[in-house]
Order: sequence, then structure tokens, then C-alpha cells
Amino acid sequence: MSGEIELRNQLVEMGRRLWQRNLVGATEGNLSCRLGNLGFLCTPSGLSKGHLKPDDLVVIDAAGQPLRRGQAPSSEIRLHLHAYANRPDVAAVVHAHPLTATAFALAHRPIPGGLLPEGEVVLGPIALCPFGMPGTDALPATLDPYLADHDTFLLANHGAVTFGLSIEDAYHRMETLERVATIYRDALALGRPVPLPDSAMEPLRNLREELKRPHLNPLG
Repeated sequence: MSGEIELRNQLVEMGRRLWQRNLVGATEGNLSCRLGNLGFLCTPSGLSKGHLKPDDLVVIDAAGQPLRRGQAPSSEIRLHLHAYANRPDVAAVVHAHPLTATAFALAHRPIPGGLLPEGEVVLGPIALCPFGMPGTDALPATLDPYLADHDTFLLANHGAVTFGLSIEDAYHRMETLERVATIYRDALALGRPVPLPDSAMEPLRNLREELKRPHLNPLG
């Protein structure tokens, strides 16, 4: 487990990348990671993710309560805590509003698998979850049918969520989701996207299993 200072710096950096890549705007989005026995580290409510400082981040307990007086965690922290409670393997969560992927979520249109190697290896299956009111327990509950075997989620009429073995891993999954969504949209405009050959699917899934090991990156 990385030290708290290192994790704070990583969260700030990933927030900056989300903002720079136009995956969030204004004060949208939120990030969090496990903080060992101390609880969880998360972004605060009401601040741009592109301009955070390490001291802005909030340490919370398993109930979402801040450990330092006067701090307020993201309004979507229920979503993060629900993931951690149900997936012990998840070390970090990113929630963002990537433009193309969110357009698919708005249209209630799934992004299919079997199209791009990056999609199969980095994203795995992409769940399309029904609408849940942001900031309430209704939102995390929409993930329940998919929690056990998905790391990438489209939230209807809202945005996207990705899980990771680290905060950088969860961020990379969000960035890859937007790239795959954009390529798929453009391919639809050109005609019917042609799926990967069946012979490629098992090797790609094997690579995905390798990617679950934090020290390996088969596509890097």
C-alpha cells in the first residue's frame, strides 16, 4: 500500500488529467482510493478536479464521515463506498462525465464488446446501468447486477464509473472508455463496425487476466 502522501499526489494528478482530457468540467466528477486501515481518501465536494491540492483531499471512514472537521467529501461518495464494500479487490474508483461515453449513456445505448483489443483488455464488459438519482443510495444500487464481474459502467443520463487496482489504473480505464466510445461512434458513422475475429477473443481475455496483476501491463 502506498503511503498517504503518495496517494494524495496521485489523486491530485489523476484529477488534473481528467480535467485536461475534458473527461470532467467545472466541479464534476470524483475520485477515491483505499487508505489502508485509515479508511478512504477522496476528492472534496465543490472543487474543480483540475486544480486540487493534496491538502484538499478528504479522509473518510467506511460510513463516509470525514475524519477532519470542516471537510466535505464528494456528494457521490456513496457510489464509491458501495464499490469498496462489495469488491475487496477494488483499490480505487473514478466517476467522470466523458463526452462521447456519456452520450451513449444518455441515449441508453450500450457500447458492445468484441470490437477493439483495448476494449477487451483494459475495459472488459461495459455495463449500461439504469438511471439512479445522483447523490442518493439509488445510484449505487443501479450497479448491483454488474458489480461482481464488471469494472466499467455507463450510468444512464449521467456519466461513467471505472474501478481499478490503483487510482492510475481506474483513471486509465476511464480514458480508454472514452477513446473506445469515440472510435465506436465514428465507425458507426462510416458503416457497420466489424467485430474482432473469434480467434482473438480468448488471447485478449487472457491478457486481461494478466493486467489484473498490478506489476504487469500487456499493452504497455
